[in-house]
Amino acid sequence: MKKKQWRKKALPTDTDRHLIWRYIEHWRNLQTLHAVDMELYTGLQRLTITNSGLRSIQPRAFDKNPHLHYINLSGNRLTTLSWLLFKTLRLTELELENNIFNCSCDIRWIQLWQEKGEANLQNQDLYCMNMETSHISIQELNISQCDLPEISVSHVNLTVCEGENAVITCNGSGSPLPDVDWIVVNLRSINTHQTNANWTNVHSINLTLVNVTSEDNGFLLTCIAENVVGMSNASVLLTVYSPPRILSLLEPIRHIEHCIEFSVHGNPPPQIHWLYNGQFLRQTAFIHMEVYQGGDVTDGCLLFNHPTHYNNGNYTIVATNYLGTANQTVRGHFLEKPFPSISDIFDTYEYSPSPSPLITVTHKPEEDTFGVSIAVGLAAFACVLLVVLFIMINKYGRRSKFGMKGPVAVISGEEDSASPLHHINHGITTPSSLDTGPDTVVIGMTRIPVIENPQYFRQGHNCHKPDTCFREIMLNPITLPGHSNPLNHHGIYVEDVSVYFSKGRHGF
Repeated sequence: MKKKQWRKKALPTDTDRHLIWRYIEHWRNLQTLHAVDMELYTGLQRLTITNSGLRSIQPRAFDKNPHLHYINLSGNRLTTLSWLLFKTLRLTELELENNIFNCSCDIRWIQLWQEKGEANLQNQDLYCMNMETSHISIQELNISQCDLPEISVSHVNLTVCEGENAVITCNGSGSPLPDVDWIVVNLRSINTHQTNANWTNVHSINLTLVNVTSEDNGFLLTCIAENVVGMSNASVLLTVYSPPRILSLLEPIRHIEHCIEFSVHGNPPPQIHWLYNGQFLRQTAFIHMEVYQGGDVTDGCLLFNHPTHYNNGNYTIVATNYLGTANQTVRGHFLEKPFPSISDIFDTYEYSPSPSPLITVTHKPEEDTFGVSIAVGLAAFACVLLVVLFIMINKYGRRSKFGMKGPVAVISGEEDSASPLHHINHGITTPSSLDTGPDTVVIGMTRIPVIENPQYFRQGHNCHKPDTCFREIMLNPITLPGHSNPLNHHGIYVEDVSVYFSKGRHGF
């Protein structure tokens, strides 16, 4: 009755999923454990069925219990038990005491596990019963022609080129004769299995790979041979050579440095170099490449340390191995030119006499652009400086020594001239055109007084000598604005003239 209630459940509940220990004891009617009885308990970790009537366990009964690591089947009526039940489990303990097994090849695996100390079986007293109904310790059991299978493969490492075909052979031998097969789950290349021979003690099977793809490079091909005693396996490492292929090439991106990211596929790993505008790019401390190898894929960056507009151009990655070459170009633009070069403004054209002339544009090398730009800038600066100097000379160069603004007649040509009234009518309106007296000196359009220094007219001075500063001049009184009468009877300002004449050659 209890058995029916246990197997009645069809839909898993949260309780079933989270159950970690199933304990059954003294259930005499429980004779067979089916897969359906266990599939609901997906989280089960410990299973105990003791002192019950369990006689057999269905194959694959524990396939839905991947976390099961402790099984106690002691005190039941098991006569045989297959290791395949526990093939997918990682058992830490398997208790089988108080079960009387049949002494046959079917329990040889228990003896081997005891020898290797697996699942704590070495500490258990396990017995089997032979045809004479004698109880024999399994550890002392001697069963002939009952051993683990032996396995061999035609290749330890298989190397092919992409697109080729390949055949690998696996041989399994032993008694009982094992089943042999290849495990090729997730293999992308087309494959077929073919059994070559099934002799008395050898089972051979071929694995044929068609149009091998580079995606299977590094795949581990596994051949297994199984019989009732256990399993043996052998592996073959598949190496697929392929020509280079550019997976990605991106425009420059600025991280810590500017980086042209790339990804290249190829086996053997290809050699990588770069071209700049079609010319070989030599790596320096300012432009260098960093790569990261991961299987068949080489990832990396072409790094630029503070690039300028001189680094603008086409960058071509070239990847090469012995199977071929691949290349791809990307435009690298880092900075705009600060100002157009002369070659961009003035292009040299060569015309042919044909009706549709062929135009040849000659550009100066880009490396000369900076020097030409500096020359143009200096020339422009010199022109501006000359213009400023010319304007200043025209504006301030014609001021008289008396500091009068506007157009003023030059009184003397040199400071050391002996005649301070030299050229009083130098390129200006004559005094006759103005209403002035005979003692008035006209300079420009302004009437100014001529200043008399009394020391100049001191007694004993000879004005007729050749080195005399000037000859006698008839002076008339002049009237300054704001003064109704002259300051003395001659109408002369003495102080100013004395200052002027003191600068002459002679001391007065």
